Amino acid sequence: MTAALVAGLLAGYGIAVPVGAVATYLVSLTARTSLRTGVCAALGVATADGLYALVAALGGSALAAALRPVLVPLRWASALVLVFLAVRGAVTAVRHYRGQRLTTRSAPPPPSPARGYLALLGITLLNPTTVIYFAALVLGTRAADAVSPLEQGVFVLAAFAASASWQLLLAGGGALLGRLLTGSRGRLVTALVSSGVILLLAVRMLL
Repeated sequence: MTAALVAGLLAGYGIAVPVGAVATYLVSLTARTSLRTGVCAALGVATADGLYALVAALGGSALAAALRPVLVPLRWASALVLVFLAVRGAVTAVRHYRGQRLTTRSAPPPPSPARGYLALLGITLLNPTTVIYFAALVLGTRAADAVSPLEQGVFVLAAFAASASWQLLLAGGGALLGRLLTGSRGRLVTALVSSGVILLLAVRMLL
């Protein structure tokens, strides 16, 4: 039982801690909206990680074989989604900044917490890094002895808890950043820098 708990925690932190495009977008989203939206978005990321941990725990070596044909399409889909989010974030930030300067245009409504949750859930499910990670985890650590359903459940819950704790930490950092950059120009710079980083990571993903 302890081994399953430790393995789940290591798996969750292993996929969550490296800061990539998803983490960058999470921090930027929280900075531009609210801590509530950021928390829901963070739980969306953790839910996706938990789902992949569940599939990894139940699927065994068959998971990797099933995923091989779709890894390339997933990589392209994930990159296109990230590019769209980066461009959309930059355009929205510029429009919002100009609207505040002209004072004649109303600011667009921020994403709702539910929308933030679904958006980050979808992005993470499409992230090929997550897919490859859990597939390799299954192939590399699959024991010869049968694993009990209870141990599988502990592994999945531990992976979810580890991922959720890290994503919530990132969301808290985004909320703090949003408070520090209260001016419209500061939020514009934050959004543009975030969009640039996401674009670079999306291109690197394809290369």
